[in-house]
Amino acid sequence: MKKVNTKKLALTGLFIAIAVVGSLFSFPVLGSKCSPVQHMVNILCAVLLGPGYGLGAAFGAALIRNLLGLGSLMAFPGSMFGALLCGIVYAKTRNIPGTLLGEVFGTAVLGGLCAYPVAIFFMGQSTANLAFYAYIIPFLISTAAGAIISAVIIYSLKNSGILSSIQDSLDR
Repeated sequence: MKKVNTKKLALTGLFIAIAVVGSLFSFPVLGSKCSPVQHMVNILCAVLLGPGYGLGAAFGAALIRNLLGLGSLMAFPGSMFGALLCGIVYAKTRNIPGTLLGEVFGTAVLGGLCAYPVAIFFMGQSTANLAFYAYIIPFLISTAAGAIISAVIIYSLKNSGILSSIQDSLDR
């Protein structure tokens, strides 16, 4: 069994809080609440914490957002697929552009397609009024904005040399 890293766990909780508070700055697009801060958090978790913590943070933020009425059930597929995929991409490649694309693809395509059954079975939307690919565009808008924000943060940290020191301190 792996050792629990208290620093990573604490940072995961902080990222969940940032995602929940950041969801106050959401905007509606075609029946979905787009929250770019969630996608920024997904990418930062991927780079700093890894795929497991990133997936946990995405689930925790989606759950709290739903309990507080700040999000819809679309927060689950809309954040978790991107968090897992970008975490895996970064863990395997250490490539930041690939990580950003992993978040965008995971959220927009995989999350967007998986949102369809969630909308039908859990939210009671009619299949006649909802195209199979209806959530891809709103999720793409949200995740692209979050990827841009996180790219600015990550490259700023990387260029200043802070990113590697943060990663090193979390791995101890």
